[in-house]
Amino acid sequence: MVNPTTPAADAPKLNPWDATTQQYHGGQEWSKIAHFVEDFSVTTNCFGTPESGLKAATAAIHDIHHYPPADQEPAKSDLARFLWPSDEEFSANHGRLLMGNGASELIDLVIRLSPHGTWKAGPWDVQYMEYQRSAETTERTILAPTSAERATLTCIVNPNNPTGEYMDIESLKRWIATNVEDNGVVVIDESMQPWHSANWRAESMTSQHAFVADQLRTRNVRVYIIHSWTKMWCCTGLRIGSIVTPTADHTQQLKKHQVPWSVNCLALPFVSAVVRDDAFLAKTWACTTQWRADQMRDLTQVAKDLAKRIPGFNGDWQFLGQPFLSWIWIDVRDAAVADALVEAARVAGTPVRAGKHGYKRPTHVRIKVGLPEKFAVLREAWRNLKL
Repeated sequence: MVNPTTPAADAPKLNPWDATTQQYHGGQEWSKIAHFVEDFSVTTNCFGTPESGLKAATAAIHDIHHYPPADQEPAKSDLARFLWPSDEEFSANHGRLLMGNGASELIDLVIRLSPHGTWKAGPWDVQYMEYQRSAETTERTILAPTSAERATLTCIVNPNNPTGEYMDIESLKRWIATNVEDNGVVVIDESMQPWHSANWRAESMTSQHAFVADQLRTRNVRVYIIHSWTKMWCCTGLRIGSIVTPTADHTQQLKKHQVPWSVNCLALPFVSAVVRDDAFLAKTWACTTQWRADQMRDLTQVAKDLAKRIPGFNGDWQFLGQPFLSWIWIDVRDAAVADALVEAARVAGTPVRAGKHGYKRPTHVRIKVGLPEKFAVLREAWRNLKL
């Protein structure tokens, strides 16, 4: 058994998080940096917010004296059509979809309403901590990711943030069959799955209708799929998430407990616009993988250069994660070096995510894939690092 830990207990002292009640998260320093360039501590799309979405949300500001639609329409149907483009899939599955105030609201909602018992993340070394925070606050028994015991409630982030590990859809289905006990629940976070490629839907659990139905029919295992759309469409301040449930009845169960008007009148038209912005997705798929590879190449050379001029410094950095992802998880092998890199990035106006906070990985840092000209600022700050 793994004993629950106080969320954010290891967070830096000067931060907006209440260390006694909240889980540390990146993306909070940018407004306090005098010469801010880019927030490399988050995993949002390097192209920023789509112009199509900005225009839709800006136009909707004139409607803030009205309540947003309680049924989340037409945005929910537009998002369902994005998930299931064919008429047949859309008709059969749009009732399984529910939108929320970011993925965080839906994570909390589905975990609170799941059966009590054991909870397991996995199978990764470490993953996005909000799932464990919610499991702990609902007083579940926390199993280690490597535990052979099947769990009542299992939450897996795939692709995994921060490590960048990934299971293809067939491997994921086998893992669910092995790790979730009968009558249990599995929550799959696919927030970063749309970066996979133009063929991302085929590798998404949202396409595996027969498997989801079979798990429910034969084992009473409920499969939920969560997306945080604030990453791909770079709108973390707007808060947009969704969950796909096993059946329309399960969606109704969640809706019964969801706070009304959970998605505001700016976010809804934003969604309707961006799901139609094919050009934005095309350039994301075209550039992210190449720029990620370029960043790793440049940082490999930076590490080698630092090793030559800093006595005792090991420049053998390990770059982790799938090639298509919007970030890089870096093990710099030395906690003091990691701290120095984080501080140098902050001073340069390009904050990065320290692995020691929340994730408890003191030798790691995470950086987003950024526009080349903005990444150059971070690269030079690290090239000139002094210990």
